[in-house]
Amino acid sequence: MDLRDLKKITEDFIPSEIYPALFVGHGNPMNVLYDNAYTKSLSLLGSSFVKPKAILVISAHWLTRETFVSTSLNPETIYDFGGFPPEMYQIVYPAKGSPEFAKLVQNEVKKTIVVADPEMGLDHGAWTILKHIYPNADVPVFELSIDFYKSPRWHYELAQELKVLRKKGILIIGSGNITHNLRRAKFDVPDSQVDDWAIEFDEIVKAKILSNDHEALIDYMNLGKSASLAVPTNDHYLPLLYTLGLQEKGEAISFPYEGFQNANVSMRCLKIG
Repeated sequence: MDLRDLKKITEDFIPSEIYPALFVGHGNPMNVLYDNAYTKSLSLLGSSFVKPKAILVISAHWLTRETFVSTSLNPETIYDFGGFPPEMYQIVYPAKGSPEFAKLVQNEVKKTIVVADPEMGLDHGAWTILKHIYPNADVPVFELSIDFYKSPRWHYELAQELKVLRKKGILIIGSGNITHNLRRAKFDVPDSQVDDWAIEFDEIVKAKILSNDHEALIDYMNLGKSASLAVPTNDHYLPLLYTLGLQEKGEAISFPYEGFQNANVSMRCLKIG
């Protein structure tokens, strides 16, 4: 496929307005089976705007050296976890892939070479949330990997190069968690029982998002003592920077869901646009 072919394909996908961008706190994979306030909020998201032409997911669970984009036409459902009930491994999310839009990503990103990966399927950062947002799996889905060896600022700047996709009917979702410390997580406590440091960091991040202070959010380790507990590794935090990097000046910000699970995992979701 050359650039003329790609232009012809994507010209038909331009909506009248720029498409929203999302950050979704995905948390425990078991949420795919739950019917709770969090999963209900995801279901409402799917009906809150026109169905996209495709979905690009930047998930905390596809970490690589270099940057890859999935080009599989029929991405497999990946069970990248262990020790869960048998029914978890029976769930299939049979969405088609989108090699055409994956090619668009390769062409638009100048910051680095984006390598095509024809074998990558959908990790649980993608399918466990999409199962609620678009349960019929009737929207093509592809993923962009996170180069774990790059800085937070590098990822934020790469995200800015993806803005053009929002004008072509593509829903971009960063999937991770603002606070995520599994070493301190508790799986036998009510959702109302939350560690103070997790609440503190989540509220700081919320305030910085609302004030459009992206610089502070990129330099998140200087946001107070709670930062080192909330983000012991930044794999789950980086998807938030991708969503923020997609924001245009003056765009509306909302939080479709706010809450915690497992004592410190922020399930906060962000909608831009």
